[in-house]
Amino acid sequence: MASPVSLCVFRWTAGQAERLDEYRVTAAADTTVLDALVEIQRTQDPTLAFRYACRVGMCGSCAMVVNGRERWACRTRLGSLGQGPISVRPLYHFPLLRDLVVDMTPFAAKLRDVGAALTPRAEAEPYALVSGLSAERREIDLAIECIGCGMCVSACTMVGHNERFPGPAALNRALTLELDHRDAAREPRWRVLLSDDALARCHGQGNCTEVCPMGLSPADSIRRLRRLAVSRVLGLSG
Repeated sequence: MASPVSLCVFRWTAGQAERLDEYRVTAAADTTVLDALVEIQRTQDPTLAFRYACRVGMCGSCAMVVNGRERWACRTRLGSLGQGPISVRPLYHFPLLRDLVVDMTPFAAKLRDVGAALTPRAEAEPYALVSGLSAERREIDLAIECIGCGMCVSACTMVGHNERFPGPAALNRALTLELDHRDAAREPRWRVLLSDDALARCHGQGNCTEVCPMGLSPADSIRRLRRLAVSRVLGLSG
């Protein structure tokens, strides 16, 4: 049965003050936050800005903070959020572009800083020859499904405290490459990872793991990187 629901939506445009606008929509049992935002934009306020693409929980572009927690708007049903107005705001720790839309440029920059692209060794075998059943691949698979939605970065308190901290997504990606024997960019990556503002700065709160919609554990990836770092510093690994 459909029922009225109120949403308090964060609004901001360059040159204007931040504000919260309240909208009312009629929600069915399966109405999602994204459905509500689309309805508001189409029928009440065409100036409302937000980002989305697939609408089926695959791309991660509709990530935002709903009732104080990072969520995918397309996967979050209004009926699961309890009574009272539902608060909707953009991800934390990202530059704002407008309303619920954030600039993902710093996110991509942090990935580049840790050498997030595979740099194959000259003698490395082609990807197709790496068995999906190998122990190495099984280790990498535990962290490989990140789709770059940015929710872990938003939930990370250290990102907000230290702008030089790479963040959980970048460190999670670094682990997958450190476990890949084909990668040739380990030296520059370790210079970043062993710096004062990288692995040493994570407090292990696990907020990143709690909000990851893919079921990954960036916190565990950071712990695994720390174990690799100890082995490296002690000369127990290459």
